[in-house]
Amino acid sequence: MYEAMDDQVDEEPRRRFKDLLGQSLQAGLPLKLVLSRYRGTEPDLQRVQARPLVIRGDRCVSFVYRYRSRDVTVNLPSSQALQRVDELLASGFSQANLQAGCIDAQLGISKRGKALFRAGEAAADGPAGAHQPHAHNREKHRLLALERPFLQALGVTDSQRQLIPSMARKWKQINRFIEVFHDAWRSSGLKQRQAPLRLIDFGSGKGYLTFALHDYLRNTLGVEARTSGVEMRGDLVATCNAACAALGIDDLAFIEGDIASHVAEAPNAAQDDASYDVMIALHACDTATDDAIHQGIRAGAAIVMCAPCCHKQLRPQLLSPHPLRPILQHGIHLGQEAEMVTDGLRAMLLEACGYDTQVFEFIALEHTSKNKMILAVKKAAPRPAAPILAQIEEIKTFYGIREQRLESLLRRDDLLPQAS
Repeated sequence: MYEAMDDQVDEEPRRRFKDLLGQSLQAGLPLKLVLSRYRGTEPDLQRVQARPLVIRGDRCVSFVYRYRSRDVTVNLPSSQALQRVDELLASGFSQANLQAGCIDAQLGISKRGKALFRAGEAAADGPAGAHQPHAHNREKHRLLALERPFLQALGVTDSQRQLIPSMARKWKQINRFIEVFHDAWRSSGLKQRQAPLRLIDFGSGKGYLTFALHDYLRNTLGVEARTSGVEMRGDLVATCNAACAALGIDDLAFIEGDIASHVAEAPNAAQDDASYDVMIALHACDTATDDAIHQGIRAGAAIVMCAPCCHKQLRPQLLSPHPLRPILQHGIHLGQEAEMVTDGLRAMLLEACGYDTQVFEFIALEHTSKNKMILAVKKAAPRPAAPILAQIEEIKTFYGIREQRLESLLRRDDLLPQAS
């Protein structure tokens, strides 16, 4: 249980918070620091997370700056960590949460600069214990094993095939992704396929999920698969292809390009072969998610998995109909409304194209703010499209939506029937 031990104001709370952080770092305790409620001037900065780690034998603190559409990591020697926290608190962060050993602590700073410090014992099964290095591997049975060679090649595990502490969040995301895919796989009918499966990952980045999905199919399910990762950043494409070569994987390849103009091509397939069975696109920004879903539908993918972000297209179009006007006058509510309407329409359009679609939390907010998943599995007997399209038109009329990119792309390619 959490119990408040102390409430103070002015400079004393700041000193007590920093003393606790400094003592925890010096003692080598497992800890997690989160700075939030940012009121500063840096565009799109949302929060900063910090954890201790060891790099080449030296103890450091890793600061991850979370922006709306990207993360920036800065690793500092432990001796500089307190100074950096001081700078961050002075730059506009008004809340700091620290989990260190068996202690939870919080520092809150009001708009007038007054501070409040609270500290207490964390629950025995609370978050602090969950971040101890060996506790993570005992949490639950994983569909992927840490011993898989690709994890070492990508820097998730060390030379002893042990999880690198700074990669714990990524490891959990990888496993959650495989769990979601496993459930979709069982209901898709793909396991009855005799021909090799073809998969594509749009916006593959550093390749964590691309390698994981390919490895899971080939080495856990024993399914022959040919996988492509599409990524705009040439350096990441080269790095991932080098990892494939080092691991001797010849049916996984990475291609430099963007989603909208890409013509799907599996490794070792003919140039005109533009179909695939599984399409994934995690954190494709704004309408890039629409481009990815469109590519999946056009290619006849049996499984479509998207984690969208940066919902910008609909927000300037949205009206504030009565009686929602007083609620949507707040920018944060309008942003949440735009996100909900955008992803709701995407799900309905997938349903109209013959998919059984779910929208759900992919992974907890403590791991990533981009935590929504759109999962679609093609149905053998799809629902009639006309009633769904009629509902879409009603929603667009209600909110004053003139265009939604996925619908426009589907209509351009005659992938949607005309609404009656």
